[in-house]
Amino acid sequence: MRSLRDTSLALLALLAADPTAAAEGEQIYVKACAMCHNAMPPKLGDKKAWEPRLQQGKEALVATVIKGKGAMPPKAGNPALSEKDIEAAVDYMLNQVK
Repeated sequence: MRSLRDTSLALLALLAADPTAAAEGEQIYVKACAMCHNAMPPKLGDKKAWEPRLQQGKEALVATVIKGKGAMPPKAGNPALSEKDIEAAVDYMLNQVK
C-alpha cells in the first residue's frame, strides 16, 4: 500500500507535469464541486478530513465521484462530466491538501 506521502508526491508530479489540467480541474471544481465542498465535509483544503481519502488513492476517489456517495449524487450532479473532467477536479482537490 502506498504511503500518504508517496500518494501526495505522485499527485503533485502529475499536476506539475500539466498545468493546463490543473487549471481545468479548478474550473470544474468551481462549477460542479465547490457549492458542497466549501460548506460540507470533506471541505476543500481540510487535510485531516482528506487524509483517509488520500489513502484510498485517486482511482477510488474518481470512482466514488462517478457513482456518487452519501449526499453527493453521481458525477457531482452533472451527468455531462466526463471521467477526464472528474479526474481533473479530483486532482485539483487533492492538490489543495498537499
